[in-house]
Amino acid sequence: MMTNLFSTFDPATSMNYSLNWMSTLLGLLLIPYSYWLMPSRPMKLFNLITMKLHNEFKMLLGPNSSGMTLMTISLFMFIFFNNFMGLMPYIFTSSSHLVFSLTLALPLWLSVMIFGWTNNTNSMFSHLLPIGTPKLLMPFMVLIETISNIIRPGSLAVRLTANMIAGHLLMSLLGNKSVDLNNMILAITIMIQILLMMFEVAVSMIQAYVFSVLTTLYSSEVSH
Repeated sequence: MMTNLFSTFDPATSMNYSLNWMSTLLGLLLIPYSYWLMPSRPMKLFNLITMKLHNEFKMLLGPNSSGMTLMTISLFMFIFFNNFMGLMPYIFTSSSHLVFSLTLALPLWLSVMIFGWTNNTNSMFSHLLPIGTPKLLMPFMVLIETISNIIRPGSLAVRLTANMIAGHLLMSLLGNKSVDLNNMILAITIMIQILLMMFEVAVSMIQAYVFSVLTTLYSSEVSH
């Protein structure tokens, strides 16, 4: 029984050990499909999306960045799958938790920062002070750029979590209030819920794309 509106995001169950987080690994069941002799239509669509993302990320990172594009494409697919699975009934939305998003964002940001400050120290210092900054504003610009670099993993994580929570809360509100409505208003509410579900599918893909693109942009700043 739902005790409050936010109980849909509670990973705890009546058991001593919660199995809700296991839904994050359901995407591994799709891996054997890539070894079919004749690829199915979903696999053809999957390959088309992968090639489009590879070409776009390669443009941002440079020609010698196949390993990084592979990582960002995998990140996109992983986040999109978890966002999309959260829209299914009775499936736990793992991407609506900061534990999920921070676990992805923090190690990526930390590895990029360590690589940049170790191998491109002068370039990292130059990023802290834009060209043409007046001398009076230089200390403030360094402070602002330092703070903006530090909060990047938090902004990546909170953006993903907040967008996933907002849509689920709205659908929960509409679903709870539709019980006591008459037939006319109920039909309008169902139409709104269908449109909202289509919107949430688009949000699931957009948020995965934004997360992977921002990770790629942060990496490209360090490598140049």
